[in-house]
This record gives sequence, structure tokens and C-alpha cells, in this order.
Amino acid sequence: MVFTAHRAAQIVAFLLVSIVATQAIYTVLYVTAPDIVRTPIWGVEALLFLGIAAFATSPLVQSRLHTVGWGAIFASAILNVMQVGVGITMFGPFREAANNLEAVGPAAGAVVAYSFFVYNAAKLLLGFAALTFGLSQAKTGTGSAKVIGILAALAGIAAIATNFIVMAFGRIDVVPSGAAGVLATLLLAFTLTNAVREDSAAS
Repeated sequence: MVFTAHRAAQIVAFLLVSIVATQAIYTVLYVTAPDIVRTPIWGVEALLFLGIAAFATSPLVQSRLHTVGWGAIFASAILNVMQVGVGITMFGPFREAANNLEAVGPAAGAVVAYSFFVYNAAKLLLGFAALTFGLSQAKTGTGSAKVIGILAALAGIAAIATNFIVMAFGRIDVVPSGAAGVLATLLLAFTLTNAVREDSAAS
């Protein structure tokens, strides 16, 4: 099966939007029904991130203008798979152990903190990708495409700043940084097709 860089970029964009949808669903369930088991959503997200990693490699190796942006998307997908894996395989056992033995509490907290650190690192990379692709589209696009590029760049800056702060100071409250990362992810998805067109024109 052959996937052109353009088709691969479209698939990555679709998968990024799908990630935004699953994270919105997860957040709604977390707020409205905290007792519902949300592990299956993590499993779906792991599959989506693996797809992003796989399909991002095509435009990554073929791009002449946006290799750094595509590299950030690829690296973010790998980090997200790691973060989801920690959540699925380690949160439950460590929580149960901490409930039975108080001394395990700090270790359980460290696992959660590490998971959030990886989560914020992945969001920072997506913010960086949104910044690079957004600036490019803002420069070359017209009309609504230029507006989307500007918004993507601004959202990217917000995601980079907020997620870096959380990573640097070890804060567990990830709502502002997570929201900025999700917005940057959504706007990033709308810039990818234009980026492939720019590469085609440059070749």
C-alpha cells in the first residue's frame, strides 16, 4: 500500500482531531462521572498516537521545509504512547498498593508525576509544531488560512509556555497546560495540508 506525503498528512490531521475528541470525552467523563472506568479511552488514544507516529514519518522524510515540525509531531506521538502506557499499566497497581501500605504512597505519587511530566512534554512538542506550521501558513496563506496560521502559532506559544512551566516546577495541576495543548493540537491539524503543498512547490 502506497501513501503519498499528502495522504499521510491528511491521515495525521484526522488522527490529531480524533485525539482532541477523545480528550474532550475523557475530560467530560472525569468531571461528570468520575467513577466510570476510563481506561478504554486511553487504549484508543494509544492506538491513535501509534497511527500518528507511523504516518508522520512519510512527510517527515520527504519534507524540505518542515522537517522540524514533523519531527516534533512524531516525537510527541511516541511520548504520548509512553504516557498512556504508564497510566494503563501502573496507575492501578500503585494506587492499590498505596491504599494497603502507606509507605508506598510517595512511590505512587512519583509514578503519577512522571506520567504528567511526559504528558506535558508531548503537549509542548505539539505546541512547537503548531508554532512552526502556523507561522509558515500565516506567512504564505491568505484569508482564513492566514487567520488559522496566526491562531495556531499563538496557541503553540501558549502550549509551549504553560507546559514548560508545569514541567519545570513539577506542578500536578495540568488543566491550563492541557487545554492549551489540546487547542494547539486542533489548530495544528488544520495547517498540515498546507505544509505539504509548500513542500511540493519547493521541490
